Amino acid sequence: MDNGSTDGSIEMLAAVQADARAQGIAFEIIANDGNVGACTARNQGLEIATGDFIAFMDNDVAVRHRDWLAGLTSVLRGVEDDPAYAPVGIVGPKLLYPFEPYNIECAGAAISRGGRVQYRGRGSAIDDPRWNEPAEVQCLISACWLMKRQVVEQVGGLDEAFNPAQFEDFDLCYRARQAGWRVMYEPTVELYHFENVTTDGSPDVKFRYVTMKNWVEFKRRWRSMYEQEDGPDDSECQWAALETRPLERTGVPPMV
Repeated sequence: MDNGSTDGSIEMLAAVQADARAQGIAFEIIANDGNVGACTARNQGLEIATGDFIAFMDNDVAVRHRDWLAGLTSVLRGVEDDPAYAPVGIVGPKLLYPFEPYNIECAGAAISRGGRVQYRGRGSAIDDPRWNEPAEVQCLISACWLMKRQVVEQVGGLDEAFNPAQFEDFDLCYRARQAGWRVMYEPTVELYHFENVTTDGSPDVKFRYVTMKNWVEFKRRWRSMYEQEDGPDDSECQWAALETRPLERTGVPPMV
């Protein structure tokens, strides 16, 4: 799904589409004339996607492990037949900053009882044991995740009230959890994330205004739920101003 990009993305994808299909990698291109919003664009993809599992991957994410998709799939399949557990509906990886020493950008997300957001593990070392165990989480950021089609069929796609972006992913996670699904963080799957490079750098997106507006809407919808959860303390949700770097400053980070 392309939201009116002007960097040659459509032309690049169209040029390799036939060769990719010949190698068993079929993909469709949805080219929007302008920025219709991340929620709308992803929902366009959901309308044509097939299969039992659906992945979101933003254009500011780079692969670190070649078997990332298999790793996430194994989590969705792992306990689905165990009656002792609620089924896992959505699973997300460990997201890393794409430059040395590859510290953690997000190990799943948490919401305090006051409605503040915490990116778990943000700024911690890649091997910090606190973030190297699978965990059930309150929500995930949708820069990259894998979910069961059944979740979308039951609770719907992303709510376009959150266009162009921000908090639409948390809202979907909370709808899924309210419907009885679990949301999981899987640390053995690692990907790189160029944090907010696309959204914050888009001149047609008033990033801070949109973030605050959508945060207020998220809190209005889900206060009754997160106020009863064992989330982090408000003091643990201070947003540290960590360094970010665009692709042109880092190059393509390595696969391992």
